[in-house]
Amino acid sequence: MVLTPNQFKKGKKVEIEGEPYSVVEYLHVKMGRGGANVRTKLKSLLSGNVIERTFKSDEKIKQPDFEEKSMQYLYNDGQDYYFMDNESFEQIAINAEDLGDIVNYMPENLSVEVQLFNQKPVGVELPNFVELEIVETEPGIKGDTVTGGTKPAKLSTGGSISVPLFISEGDVVKVDTRDGSYIERVKTTK
Repeated sequence: MVLTPNQFKKGKKVEIEGEPYSVVEYLHVKMGRGGANVRTKLKSLLSGNVIERTFKSDEKIKQPDFEEKSMQYLYNDGQDYYFMDNESFEQIAINAEDLGDIVNYMPENLSVEVQLFNQKPVGVELPNFVELEIVETEPGIKGDTVTGGTKPAKLSTGGSISVPLFISEGDVVKVDTRDGSYIERVKTTK
């Protein structure tokens, strides 16, 4: 399957010279009389290196041939995160560095999609929303409203997000895994 640079989005996967890359940044540039170009920053899914590349807007770019497997996140040992294949029950380990910020929104036993390129894990896709418990935040004060300010809160997974002032420790909140934003309170401790 091929696509043009006009179809680029953050996180889109492309194959360049036989290696899979993820689009980190892209900018459409119209040059006077000439055709438009797309300037990109691409991160290698194999080595983690970031390269800059400019494409003509009508250039054809191959999408990598990924195999996606449904897996369950089991646990981490501080350095590696372990996933189990839901069909064969085989386990694989992925380095925390390779996963990046998504570890902040990944509770144990979460079902995820692991992307494999040539049988090697190169990425993990989380569901768009997860429910996580607030383990540390300043106390909520009676009268604080949804439209008021925000405060930092630590999640059960170790990540931090900004939440409304009325959220308390022990509350369960829905978090958007794409940008790490608070969506709503799901369960309260009171």
